[in-house]
Amino acid sequence: MRFQSVLILILFWAGIPAIAGTAVQKFDKSAFYSVMASGDVEAINKELEIVADAPSKEKQGYEGALLMRKAGLVKKPKEKLALFKSGRIKLETALLADNENTEFHFLRLAIEEHAPKIVKYKKDIPGDKLLVVKNFKSLPQSVQHAILDYCKNSKVLRKEDF
Repeated sequence: MRFQSVLILILFWAGIPAIAGTAVQKFDKSAFYSVMASGDVEAINKELEIVADAPSKEKQGYEGALLMRKAGLVKKPKEKLALFKSGRIKLETALLADNENTEFHFLRLAIEEHAPKIVKYKKDIPGDKLLVVKNFKSLPQSVQHAILDYCKNSKVLRKEDF
């Protein structure tokens, strides 16, 4: 009887990580950039949930970029502005905490390039471009791939820059 109890307990504890792993998705940069490029509000909402649960100190920057991207996709002007402001605060806070984070400079550049003039969010484009070009080779492969994909439709970044 005691052996069976111990065996059941061991099997129970062994099964918990497998169950937990299926319920919670891990943050994946490739998936993040795919969602950013997609323009799908539902996908952005799901990615926001994944990013919010991520134990990363960088999650604020990713969350901010997703919120600003979502702002460009919703219909109501009041909601657009609220999402953009919230995202801007998060991304800028992340940049203040880690100003050398090239990936966040790239995200800000991508948002700035497409932001409407009324939000006055275009002043850092030259500096962000310079930093992204300078540090491109030190970025993870998934981020490099996202930058090169972004270059196809960008007026600021060109593949020749790298």
